[in-house]
Amino acid sequence: MPIRLDPEDTETQALLDFAGDFAGKRVLEIGCGDGRLTWRYAKRAARIVAIDPDAEEIKIAEEDRPPDVRVEFRAISLEAYQAPDAIFDVAILSWSL
Repeated sequence: MPIRLDPEDTETQALLDFAGDFAGKRVLEIGCGDGRLTWRYAKRAARIVAIDPDAEEIKIAEEDRPPDVRVEFRAISLEAYQAPDAIFDVAILSWSL
């Protein structure tokens, strides 16, 4: 039997309680890791930039990406990330402090 993280969707509900509906929003996800949290809201968002300094985690996220989800993954730290013209409606992070 596979292990299912957050089987009661508590983490997902907390995310939605915090950020509201992601429909049509531009999201910056800091410390996305392997995309575990990204996939919980990705189909709703208009645009997602997901960054993490661990290139191996980004590789896993890219490999696990559902076919109908558009996410721009970047292997970069927040300090090094530069988005001069980017405007985001929501910035989220999980376990990244």
